[in-house]
Amino acid sequence: MSASLPGSRELPASQYDLSTYWGRVRHSADVSDPRTLLTGSTGLAHAKDLVSAYKQGKISNMTPELWKAKKIIDSTLHPDTGEPVFLPFRMSCYVISNLVVTVGMLTPGLGTAGTLGWQIGNQSLNVAVNNANANKSTPLSIGQIAKSYFMAVGASCGVAYGLNAIVPRLKRVSPITRTVLSRLVPFAAVVSAGVVNVFLMRGEEIRQGIDVYPVLNELQKKKAEEAGDEEAQKSLGKSKTAAKLAVGETALSRVVNATPIMVLPPLALVRMQRTEWLKQRPRLVLPINVGLILTTSLVALPFALAVFPQRQAISVKKLEPEFWDKGGEGGMVEFNRGM
Repeated sequence: MSASLPGSRELPASQYDLSTYWGRVRHSADVSDPRTLLTGSTGLAHAKDLVSAYKQGKISNMTPELWKAKKIIDSTLHPDTGEPVFLPFRMSCYVISNLVVTVGMLTPGLGTAGTLGWQIGNQSLNVAVNNANANKSTPLSIGQIAKSYFMAVGASCGVAYGLNAIVPRLKRVSPITRTVLSRLVPFAAVVSAGVVNVFLMRGEEIRQGIDVYPVLNELQKKKAEEAGDEEAQKSLGKSKTAAKLAVGETALSRVVNATPIMVLPPLALVRMQRTEWLKQRPRLVLPINVGLILTTSLVALPFALAVFPQRQAISVKKLEPEFWDKGGEGGMVEFNRGM
């Protein structure tokens, strides 16, 4: 995220160990922290100044204030363009933006129109989030975005409509099982369409490839800093293999993220609705549903984002032959997976 800021000195990737899953969870919790949304233009400019001062050698060591500035930069700026991601589509806003459509999809007793309407709303949000956070070294045209959007909407609505028609006809299962299955229809629709959405929205990356960069060792980084060489991490070219890995892992992370959010709240609500306490207080169903979804979303998102590192290293031998003699430290290159 800070690569576009002036200075050749590289910031530490994180204050946590990104080689471990728990380290990435803690880092993802920072990146997706909704409190960073309160940072205004003045706060962002101050964070940029601090980070630039470190990169130019004016600040010698990482301080708590500098870590906070880096957190703001990481959660606000796109790593490829260096420009702020449109606020509703930042990962730090994902829980809030996604809450409305998730509550809508998981509302008990939706008819066909409501089910399809909320699926369209959800896929509209997914397209916007995927496009805003995708690897920007291979941008999509408006036509490609529109095509991807309508295909993703078709997939989600088709799955939701089909399952809603099938579940009530299951005669060999108990009524409570049918209720549970009906509440899980949105999950099936969201997961299937979410995977389709990611591959369609980022299909151009697979066709053209994404930029890969050499992994530098500490000595190379230090020499680049001393020489003021801002071209030390110039792209080695575009790799289709890296793009397939990046898009595939992002699609899988969407499944990991959707599973607890779309499964746990409806199952918990089904169980609670069977209690006398909630039967006597039907007006509490909606706020309880909102609370369950919000809590699950806040907890699940960092764990889902951390499944795969955003800045990922890979051996050049796993890429196309043209990269085999271009690797950095240990024959490794790295790329931005996107979110």
